[in-house]
Amino acid sequence: MTEHPEPVQSADAAPPPQRRDEGRLSVCWRELRKAPLSAKLGVIIIFTYIFVAIFAPWIAPYGEAEIVGDQFEEWSETFLLGTDNLGRDMLTRIIYGARNTVGIALLTTFLAFFLGGLFGLLAAAVGGWVDQILSRIVDVLMAIPVLIFAMLLLTIFGTSVINMIIIIGVLDSTRVFRLTRAVSLNVVVMDFIESARLRGEGLGWITIREILPNITPPLAAEFGLRFCFVFLTISALSFLGLGIQPPTADWGSMVRDTADLITFDDYTPLVPAMAIAVLTVGVNFVVDWFLHKSSGLKDEH
Repeated sequence: MTEHPEPVQSADAAPPPQRRDEGRLSVCWRELRKAPLSAKLGVIIIFTYIFVAIFAPWIAPYGEAEIVGDQFEEWSETFLLGTDNLGRDMLTRIIYGARNTVGIALLTTFLAFFLGGLFGLLAAAVGGWVDQILSRIVDVLMAIPVLIFAMLLLTIFGTSVINMIIIIGVLDSTRVFRLTRAVSLNVVVMDFIESARLRGEGLGWITIREILPNITPPLAAEFGLRFCFVFLTISALSFLGLGIQPPTADWGSMVRDTADLITFDDYTPLVPAMAIAVLTVGVNFVVDWFLHKSSGLKDEH
């Protein structure tokens, strides 16, 4: 009987999905091990906040809006960070604030990038009157400071979470639009874009398969920076009473509710302020590292 040789897998054949995912994870882990200490610290900070936000109901000692003590109790074994102006546990509010503040900021940033990236790509790929109309609309929106414009619109339409996400997302999408359009204009003049057009490729194929992969690094870096700005904007609006509304825990409103304690040498208001600052610094550490990696520069030893 003739033995048939086993089929040989082509070298060009795609690896199984599981092996491909394992390869990506190993590459990410290898790059992270070579990252500077600041980037590693930033990653640890980000994942710590994510962990706290996800498991807040199991980590927090009390309920989010539960009144458990007297007004402005001092730090003790029972209340590690004291209580706020209504007698709610500050540690619990800090933990739930990670879920609310960070989660809403992340959703808002995704909305800003979806709108800004979509219209920025469209303006660069189509050009002409489409580019002119979109650019002038963005110029008008950017002429007014974001915080003042957001306060005005929230006063008109109400301070619900949905309204806040939409308003801040639309206003911040103007910054994403300008960056996406600028980097895309450097790509649309390349020869491979002209070749794709001569082959008869459509606008959608060119933007998604040709332009978008070539502008991913600056957009990814901008995502981290934009998240920080959105995060700080939401905290500022909450501090002013127009952001996340009580009884929902939010770090900005927690600073406002306990601000009077500073006059009595009680530094409880600094705790939510530090929570805001630490996350901002951690994200910037990771963004700086990513920009360094995507620039192609080598580390100096």
